[in-house]
Amino acid sequence: MTTTRENPSAAFLLGGDLPVARLGFGAMRLPAREIAGPANDPETSAAVLRRAVELGVNHIDTAWFYFHGGLSANGLIRRVLHPYGEDLVLATKVGPVRHPDSSWGAPAGPRELVAGVHRTLRELGRDRLDLVYLRLQEDDDDTVAERFGVLAALREEGLIRHLGLSNTTTGQLASAQRIAPVAAVQNMYGLFHRHDPDVLAACTRQGIAFVPFFSLESLGRPEPTEPLARIAARNGASPAQVKLAWTLARSPVVLAIPGTSSVAHVEDNVAAADLHLPPGDLAALDAVGPEPTGLGQ
Repeated sequence: MTTTRENPSAAFLLGGDLPVARLGFGAMRLPAREIAGPANDPETSAAVLRRAVELGVNHIDTAWFYFHGGLSANGLIRRVLHPYGEDLVLATKVGPVRHPDSSWGAPAGPRELVAGVHRTLRELGRDRLDLVYLRLQEDDDDTVAERFGVLAALREEGLIRHLGLSNTTTGQLASAQRIAPVAAVQNMYGLFHRHDPDVLAACTRQGIAFVPFFSLESLGRPEPTEPLARIAARNGASPAQVKLAWTLARSPVVLAIPGTSSVAHVEDNVAAADLHLPPGDLAALDAVGPEPTGLGQ
């Protein structure tokens, strides 16, 4: 596996057998820019998805709760990309229950997880899902084993290829690994919000894919104009590209999945895979946040 600081666009073997480009695409914003709406124009969203794949994206992240009204990410993915290319990896998340009126319910129990996986198979038009994350809540410690065990059983049946955890802790990761292999972890992480560095470190040690969400967001934290703007200008890049390049440089196991509802933005994001920030710029960006430098290198 090539280290990130040398080649951020190199392929990563997800689960040890699925080669994916390290810059993928998150489908959350295909139905709507914000989860509460309004809905996007379906043709615009279809163009975004089509362009991402044209640019070489072969890792798309979706979820059973990515929808707004009658427009769903899964439906768009099937409509635009089916029949799928042999190298396309579709990852999905299950766990939180979202009702047709967009309200949230209690986390899915075992029977709902089984039904949700079968529904996702139908929606995507696949016989087997490449990667299924169990999305966890803060108080899920008592149910992780049971619910992850349900997905592990579906994996044994051949309906799921690889399993992952989302919004997880190192303790929950260890608990799940006693049941079945974990191929990927999807947690919130970015330049301005470096949550759970111990989870990233654990994934790096074990070769587990770490797939950050909201890596381009500041989540209410003021973004300093320096050094981000200076580094972007010096490298002929956009600030978003610099954020993504920094994120990929955190560890060779990081797979970025920025999402957007704009063709121009998807083109800008994907180009970040070829942005090689020099060590001095990476160190300056490391110092922007509260986390110690050098994690996962």
